[in-house]
Amino acid sequence: MSIAIIGAGVGGLTAALSLHAAGQGDILLLEAAREIRDVGVGINLPPHAVRELSELGLGDALAKVGVPTKELAYYDPRGQLIWAEPRGLDAGYKWPQYSIHRGTLQRLLVDAVHERLGASTIRVAQRVTGISATGNKAVIAATDLIEDRPVSYTADVAICADGIRSPSRDSLYGAVTPLASNGWVMYRGVTKAGPFLSGRSMVIIGDETQRVVVYPIADGVINWLLVRPKDTTRAETELGNWNLPVPTSVIAEFVKDYRFDWLDVHHLVSSSSESYEYPMADIDPLPRWIFGRCALLGDAAHAMYPFGSNGASQAILDARVLAYELATAATIDDALRAYDAQRRPVASEVQLANRRQAGDVMARVSALARSGAHGDAKAELQDVERRYKQLAGFDVDALNTRKSWSVSDVSR
Repeated sequence: MSIAIIGAGVGGLTAALSLHAAGQGDILLLEAAREIRDVGVGINLPPHAVRELSELGLGDALAKVGVPTKELAYYDPRGQLIWAEPRGLDAGYKWPQYSIHRGTLQRLLVDAVHERLGASTIRVAQRVTGISATGNKAVIAATDLIEDRPVSYTADVAICADGIRSPSRDSLYGAVTPLASNGWVMYRGVTKAGPFLSGRSMVIIGDETQRVVVYPIADGVINWLLVRPKDTTRAETELGNWNLPVPTSVIAEFVKDYRFDWLDVHHLVSSSSESYEYPMADIDPLPRWIFGRCALLGDAAHAMYPFGSNGASQAILDARVLAYELATAATIDDALRAYDAQRRPVASEVQLANRRQAGDVMARVSALARSGAHGDAKAELQDVERRYKQLAGFDVDALNTRKSWSVSDVSR
């Protein structure tokens, strides 16, 4: 079986490694960028994602570069604790939760693909412009950016993992998938700084008007992000673009009062050498992910607001389930249908849950905290976190006992 994967992000790379582990040998990754660079800032990998990467033999590598998260704690804008819970191994999972630089994670996956599948597996500077399902084949049209000429690829299966603005998805649907926005902007950066609280804590500070999230991603490196409504007096910026630079001084002004004895957020933000703004965007849940021999995966299938640490994690789960089904189902078409049936309803619900977390959840919690009812705010957060874990696939008991998606000695 020949398999072409469009996009060498976290989802596409994990798909390549999962397919290879399941016995598939003819795999090609097409990446639009001329080179794969270690870009971005921090990312969280909850235990359900770490389990899958560990079962791909990447557990030791993750442990060397990731920070195992010990706790998640919510604070009000005055720095008073609302609620905290243990995370990862401290919460009873069989797998840790890691915070890591996104570029470091991508590099880890790229190196594993090169080592296991060969350096020629990833073909860069291939900008896909269209895709079609013809009979039992997928035909991919692209532009070779180095030679500046059109090229074409044919495969038994095409996996479209080319992001929130996926050209391959839009080609299959015959129209551009509109991006939806909640009107909020995320500001992000990293700062060289010492530890705070446990040294492995992830904190969320704020209310429904703005929230700050802070966590370490390496020894002496702290990742921070701030979400707040966009400034309507400014010109419109590009939805879904993660890498729009913004002066750090602008962001520091938003958190000038966030100075606590356990963490000086203002100093942390103002000390960052560079920062970015991300006009937050997602897409509505899609009615289908499968078009003949073409399958959507990751942000191309279910781009979501970055709440709950689940964007990359859901892409990893997509990759693992798709590889498992392609290795074990009776036919390729049965495999693709099973993948859609398993993953699309779940990911769609996570998309909608992330929209709710971005809106009414924090409004309720913040109102309770302001009234002095921190106990009720704590109960609200506990209930939200419990339901979200069940929905997203990382309830402790369910994850610890779920069957593996690893496949050994199976090939088609």
